[in-house]
Amino acid sequence: MTPHSILGLHHVTATVDDAQTDLDFALGALGLRLVKKTVNFDNHHVYHFYYGDERGTPGTIWTTFPYKGHGVPVGRKGAGQINVTSFSVPTGSLDAWKRRLREHGLGATDVEARFGDAAIGVIDPSGLRFELVANDADARTPWTDSGVGRDAAIRGLHSVTMVVRRPEPTLELMTGLLGYRVVSRDAGRIRVGVNGGGPGRTIDIVHDERAEPAMNGLGTVHHVAMAIGTDEEQLRLREDLVAFGSRVTEVRDRCYFRSIYFREPGGVLFEVATVGPGFAIDEELSDLGRDLKLPPWEEPYRAEIERGLAPVTYGLAKDSLHG
Repeated sequence: MTPHSILGLHHVTATVDDAQTDLDFALGALGLRLVKKTVNFDNHHVYHFYYGDERGTPGTIWTTFPYKGHGVPVGRKGAGQINVTSFSVPTGSLDAWKRRLREHGLGATDVEARFGDAAIGVIDPSGLRFELVANDADARTPWTDSGVGRDAAIRGLHSVTMVVRRPEPTLELMTGLLGYRVVSRDAGRIRVGVNGGGPGRTIDIVHDERAEPAMNGLGTVHHVAMAIGTDEEQLRLREDLVAFGSRVTEVRDRCYFRSIYFREPGGVLFEVATVGPGFAIDEELSDLGRDLKLPPWEEPYRAEIERGLAPVTYGLAKDSLHG
């Protein structure tokens, strides 16, 4: 089969605990923009927050389902899961990020440089693991209206780290069908890139035959999404995934993009999402994230949905960060 034209990462989605705490972390500590406040399309009693750059460009998007009060247990990190989500920041900004994270009550730890890039790690209030990876190879325009200066602000997703027991079947799918190529290897870690590699187009595969199986729950990543250009390309990819032996969902309308889902051979849930139509389809660019947006099929239940969602507030961070 001919490899398909995956453009890079689209978004990463996680299950978190409290909605307000999640907003405070993503907007206040990380300085991201809330580009959409909606609900989980599979459970309209739960928010779905989308964070990213000014317009929620694919490759900058971090999304969360806050499940506090819904009986979801704390998850377990392990094989068959994304264990670390990494954001791209400018070279020279890590000391400033350490100060900022401490000011927000979060401890930042040094991470051993991988493949030449320095990084720090932080754990959010729900137990999710993040890394800020410093590099000078990311020309994306950051969101700076949340109080983080341009010389330090997050450019978007850098990469994700997935854990599998055996890397060979995963690599067969990713390099043979999705268009990734191996760009670096280290002990127990293989870095693959697509569309030229680099920030936003990179995945690290950590392999450990003794890794315990992951369990979804609070504080774990639910899935990672990759971007594809058109609906037609997505449908062709779906056909080839079925021929490869993957169990793939039908195309699902997520309003802001269309998606298919499948598990790669190591158990990690992959999504392939279209670039369009984007988050400005139902709000002006200047107003993204301000109002609760529902898919058309949920509008008849708006009053009930709003009563069941916890009230949340957010504003622009007043503190600044400069590298």
